Amino acid sequence: MIPVLAHGSVRALLRQGVEKLRLSGVPSYALAAELLLLSLAAKDRTWLYSHPEEILPDSLADAYFALLAQRASGIPTQHLTGKQEFWGLEFEVTPDVLIPRPETEQLIEVALERLAAEELRAGREPHLKERNVRLVDVGTGSGCIAIALAKELPAATVYATDISKAALRVADQNAARHGLSSRIHFFQSHLLDAVSARVRAEAIPPFDLIISNPPYIGLRERESLPIDVREHEPRLALFGGEEGYELYGQLISGALPVLKPAGLLVVELGHNSLPAVEPLLDRAEWTEVAVANDLAGIRRVLSAERTAVPADRLQS
Repeated sequence: MIPVLAHGSVRALLRQGVEKLRLSGVPSYALAAELLLLSLAAKDRTWLYSHPEEILPDSLADAYFALLAQRASGIPTQHLTGKQEFWGLEFEVTPDVLIPRPETEQLIEVALERLAAEELRAGREPHLKERNVRLVDVGTGSGCIAIALAKELPAATVYATDISKAALRVADQNAARHGLSSRIHFFQSHLLDAVSARVRAEAIPPFDLIISNPPYIGLRERESLPIDVREHEPRLALFGGEEGYELYGQLISGALPVLKPAGLLVVELGHNSLPAVEPLLDRAEWTEVAVANDLAGIRRVLSAERTAVPADRLQS
């Protein structure tokens, strides 16, 4: 058992925090110990390593060990600090939203690359920052994808949907945090249902880009998930059905009527979902289908272009 100090230096507290989380089997235990201490002290990592002998107040030490105990019990670090970095931006996170993962940044990379390629194919220099791209982020959660793209595409018109009202409240707060409340339109929807209704009513035009990190974990995998995911992240954002890939069919079919001809669909994949999902794009309505691997070699992002010929002519 690690002795708990009533007070201590930065170095001593951090050493004990790292050891407690290591013995508790917490993944990335050293980083978690650092982030919890930094959150309480309201400092950055530079302070952590430039003031190792600074004595911290007893109250802060007590609060730190309380947070360590909660993290050791399975509560995610991000729920204890209330924040997570994504695409170089800080986001508020709560148990109502999926914690943004680094691998999801590739979704944004692929979307930007494909938008630039579209410009080049049309014989234009890819000046994406000036282009009024119309896009919708489906299943926005914390809003991280919509907000990152709004930052990268300052002339874009951005819509973002989620089935969860609680998640939309978090996303709206994050948009305000980054000064984007006037540019991102949030509304409640199951996948693209509400978007499709608005396009049919001509309340909004079709989109250049539909992007989504949908729920893709299978319910049959639930017990194999880490406790911090299984017990503390929202089921609606995690599970896509018994196998995990059931929602992709609805998402892909729902994208057709709301995408412009030559519009893009970019979706994140579960680790084993490509064989079930890729054939859904093997239709005349889709072209330029591509798969991108993440840094671990996992086939992570599936993208495709809406065929320029209208669907009614393709089917006639």
